[in-house]
Amino acid sequence: MTETRAHFGSKIGVILATAGSAVGLGNIWRFPYMAGENGGAAFIILYIACILVLGIPCMVSEFIIGRHGASNTARAYTRLANGSAWKWVGYLEVLTGFLITGYYAVVSGWCLNYLYASIAGELKGDPTYVMHYFEEFSHNPIRPVFWTVVIFLVTHFVIIHGVRNGIEKASKAMMPTLFILLLVIVVASCMLPGAGKGIDFLLNPDFSKVDSNVFLGALGQSFYSLSIAMGCLCTYASYFSRTTNITSSAVQIGLIDTFVAVLAGLMIFPAAFSVGVSPDSGPSLIFITLPNVFNQAFAGMPIVGWIISLLFYALLSLAALTSLISLHEVNTAFFYEELHISRKAGAVIVTVVCCLIGAICSVSIGKSDGLSLFGMNLFDLFDFVTGQIMLPVAGMLMCLFVGWYVPKQVLRDELTNWGTLKGRFFNVYLYAVRIICPLCILAILLHQFGVI
Repeated sequence: MTETRAHFGSKIGVILATAGSAVGLGNIWRFPYMAGENGGAAFIILYIACILVLGIPCMVSEFIIGRHGASNTARAYTRLANGSAWKWVGYLEVLTGFLITGYYAVVSGWCLNYLYASIAGELKGDPTYVMHYFEEFSHNPIRPVFWTVVIFLVTHFVIIHGVRNGIEKASKAMMPTLFILLLVIVVASCMLPGAGKGIDFLLNPDFSKVDSNVFLGALGQSFYSLSIAMGCLCTYASYFSRTTNITSSAVQIGLIDTFVAVLAGLMIFPAAFSVGVSPDSGPSLIFITLPNVFNQAFAGMPIVGWIISLLFYALLSLAALTSLISLHEVNTAFFYEELHISRKAGAVIVTVVCCLIGAICSVSIGKSDGLSLFGMNLFDLFDFVTGQIMLPVAGMLMCLFVGWYVPKQVLRDELTNWGTLKGRFFNVYLYAVRIICPLCILAILLHQFGVI
């Protein structure tokens, strides 16, 4: 299995593909509004510290499991578990990734619709119109489902072409494009009148606003932003070569992820401040607030406003697509390897079933009272169960498994590429994954339920 398994063809392919898995809507959608709600620069400093303390050790751990197992996430855990119950952690990650794939595609479809709406000029008008546009679109039983299916078909096309000709090639095209779009919009945003207030907000820390809730929010964002415990990192690591430097790759991906998140803030807040929009607009920032920001900020140059809006939603669609590709691959690898079928057949199973999940979740947002459980529509329920329960539980179990069950020699061999690299920070990593990371993830889990 390890001799015939596909591998990424280059170091840059490894970094761009895995960074594409991590860089998604969490960076461009969730991070800016969380920074806005929690004081800007102070939150960013805490976030960077959390990436170092929690994110990178967890990422390294997933890389170790994936490369050592050289198979889909469930089988990789099974090989290291040696018949013990720890193998079920791998199945939990696959199931979590599978459920996330279904409802994440709904939001990804929203991004694609907004890209189309920008091209067609549908987002112009007064603020009330833009607000009602999102409400009417998201509650429509047909249009969101259509865009969910479209983005799944694009993802499916990439996946069936394999690791090198599909995932790696697409990542080499999409990630540089994403960075270029991001930089162009940042420059345009920072050149607006009054943009300096937004830059100051983002880059000048106000530590008086820091409390335990801000710290735990930064901790949770660092965990979710890097796609930990979804099976993505583990599956991609199964395509790493034996010469890939796991620690160096994790650090580089963490830096890229943070860089994109900060640039997203520089893209949004200067424009928001230039037209007097509050930086703590919450989750509605992307789909309701920003179209109005672009309309107002470039009111004197409507063609420029139209171009910036178009570029922004192209950027958002690319970020959503790179993450959706990695989620799809987790499930595709699982089905075709465990069922002993072709990659294309495995991809078809994932695409069809997740399209159905996405369609049901999308329709549940509307007025269908029958599509709800425990007082939540199915979209919110999937988000709650996977994000607030399954991900932190799987992440904590993953750390305990690697830190306390997997033999230390296996960890050392993987981190040093079997003695060809120096393992200066091995003991620091081991302490982090055994003690610090499980406690941090437990704090995230308890905080989400209001216990701390």
